[in-house]
Amino acid sequence: MASSSSSSPSTHHYSYDVFPSFSSKDVGRTFLSHFLEGLKSKGIKTFQNNGIMRSEYITTELARAIEESRISVVILSKNYPSSSWCLNELQRIMKCKVSLGQIVMAIFYDVDPSDVREQTGDFGKVFEETCYGKTDEQKKKWRKALSHVAVIAGEHSISWASEAEMISKIVMDVSNELPSTDFDQLVGIEAHVAKLKAMVCLESDEVKVVGIWGPAGIGKATIARALYNQVSRNFQLKFYREPSWKRASNTMEFQEELLSGVLDHRDMKIPNKQEAIFRLMHQRVLVVIDCVSFVELQALQKLVQQWYLRFGSKVIVTNADLYTFTNNGIEQIYKVTYPSSEEALQIFSYAAFGQSTPPRDLRLGFTWEEQRGVDNGTG
Repeated sequence: MASSSSSSPSTHHYSYDVFPSFSSKDVGRTFLSHFLEGLKSKGIKTFQNNGIMRSEYITTELARAIEESRISVVILSKNYPSSSWCLNELQRIMKCKVSLGQIVMAIFYDVDPSDVREQTGDFGKVFEETCYGKTDEQKKKWRKALSHVAVIAGEHSISWASEAEMISKIVMDVSNELPSTDFDQLVGIEAHVAKLKAMVCLESDEVKVVGIWGPAGIGKATIARALYNQVSRNFQLKFYREPSWKRASNTMEFQEELLSGVLDHRDMKIPNKQEAIFRLMHQRVLVVIDCVSFVELQALQKLVQQWYLRFGSKVIVTNADLYTFTNNGIEQIYKVTYPSSEEALQIFSYAAFGQSTPPRDLRLGFTWEEQRGVDNGTG
């Protein structure tokens, strides 16, 4: 599931992992209860507004809860715009996305994203009823918030045969967006990531395609995943393709797979291809393809050349074959080299002792043969 955020301040107080915004009339007794239970099972702290009286205006307590949540999950349903409360919540959430870099995820529950974006169909009729008697300024703010949340690629309930499977996928996506310590003991990873960030030029509006090259087993995929985990929240759409996925046999097949992956319709036909292309072309996209093939890289280059990827979108690809990059016109290539002796010793120490250096009583007896074994990656 794709999410959207803007750059965030380096320090911010968080009280909750997730703030859910929803219409209890549509999802309160069904989808929501199962979703909240799924979050709880993963140890994800979710704000629950039990005891807060709903009114036309959101309370100070609720506004603070939104601001102090890492992620807001907006469940858009037919009756979502029937409540000024929901619309004001959404307005506050989208404001936090811009000012605090909050991650926003959208779920389209029995509604079409285009109806939300344009306020048409049954969704639009309900919205118009809520707008009756409101000022033009207030209606304009609500329309802007709905239009912006609608272009965040999210799960669409009609694309799923099983609601339980959809909920499981969303819970996993939320979990993946939360801070991870998975790479804390990977020696040298931060140096690799820092160099790649400089090559990718994250702050630039230029579209970049960067290759990560090195021999098999040296850690290209680990570096690519670490970079993805650190920077993905700065992109509105994102896709990480594992090498175990079925390889595309031609350019068109891969472009279809990529479009489905970016918009979270993997292994399924996209309900509305024009809608999908609209989202891809109007948002900042991060694509990471581990172990990219020659055909796949050709397809990626065509997407860039045809302006399907723009607005500062970035593409990161890995391969052990330099020819795959050079013959596809990839000029920016990051070479992953073997670790230094000092880094190799740290790797050995983490594996053997669970710490960055050998225990003190063993260091003095660390023989020349053992040191040579570490240098060679053996022993």
